[in-house]
Amino acid sequence: MSHSWDAALYDDRHRFVAEYGASLVELANPREGERVLDLGCGTGLLLDELAAKGALVTGLDASARMVERARAAYPQYSLHVGDARNFSLPSAFDLVFSNATLHWIPDAGAVAHSVARALRTGGRFVGEFGGEGNCATIVNALFQAGQEMGYQLESPFYYPSIAAYAQVLDAAGFQVTLAHLFDRPTQLKNSVTGLRDWVHMFCGRFLEGVPEAHHEEFLVRVEEITRPTLHRDGEWYADYRRLRFVAIKR
Repeated sequence: MSHSWDAALYDDRHRFVAEYGASLVELANPREGERVLDLGCGTGLLLDELAAKGALVTGLDASARMVERARAAYPQYSLHVGDARNFSLPSAFDLVFSNATLHWIPDAGAVAHSVARALRTGGRFVGEFGGEGNCATIVNALFQAGQEMGYQLESPFYYPSIAAYAQVLDAAGFQVTLAHLFDRPTQLKNSVTGLRDWVHMFCGRFLEGVPEAHHEEFLVRVEEITRPTLHRDGEWYADYRRLRFVAIKR
């Protein structure tokens, strides 16, 4: 949860994260008058879609930079800086929605219990995040490049299997009604710098383990390792694998 976000870079080159979340909003189906929490709302790119049918939407994100940008763009919503593992908001929600956030928080049990406390009985927890094997080619290349250069790197990511995450939700008092793990190869925005832009955006923990003077050498090596698999027809791709779920609070 200590990842430092560049909110402008996120919106400029990584809007696809929210764009893919549009189908998740359809699955969540927020209805008129429902109280909805966007957990990990980021810069707010899905707030309007969540509110489109008349839902009352609140946003929460751990990044003050992201929330500041969201407040500037969407002043009509109540947006808060907070920790998904331990948050408290005044209303009981009908729906907690989360897109591309939960893989940043290894303490999944704390998040699930916190969400359960925020929901009314029968409320829905609908989310999507990186599942088992997500971005495996990139992550393995980061570790390999670090090892070759003599650095012991650490991953910030939590990429569970369906079975493992279903157990987390069950223990927090949820009934899982849908769980789907699927591949989503995703084209990155810049055909030349796309991969390193992605690393700069999402892999700060890895870069922290490499002296800044060696970042260029490290990134070049990561590109060399991943190019045969992830550079196709002149474009860079990320090998996303997503876990999508729907759970009902008992």
